[in-house]
Amino acid sequence: MIVCHCMNITDRDIRAAVDWMRASDAATIITPGKVYHALGKRAECGGCMPLLLDTMRRCDSFEVPMNLRGLRRAPLTGNETYAGRRQGHRISQRGTEV
Repeated sequence: MIVCHCMNITDRDIRAAVDWMRASDAATIITPGKVYHALGKRAECGGCMPLLLDTMRRCDSFEVPMNLRGLRRAPLTGNETYAGRRQGHRISQRGTEV
């Protein structure tokens, strides 16, 4: 089945690229950009992206490696600062302080 008409990419091409990337580096995180790069192509209009992502997710070798699972950051509790700045670091947020 053709997934991307602009670049003539099929579901078989996507599965082969994902399998090749996983075989060459078991710890790699596979992204749509890496799939396009492995196929020697690039996204043109982006209309195929939902179908491309769905095809990638259905690949047997697509799953995230065990050593990389659970690395998401814990949600902020409110006491942390963003990028090392205090909450009202922008002039527009400070009000009329002089």
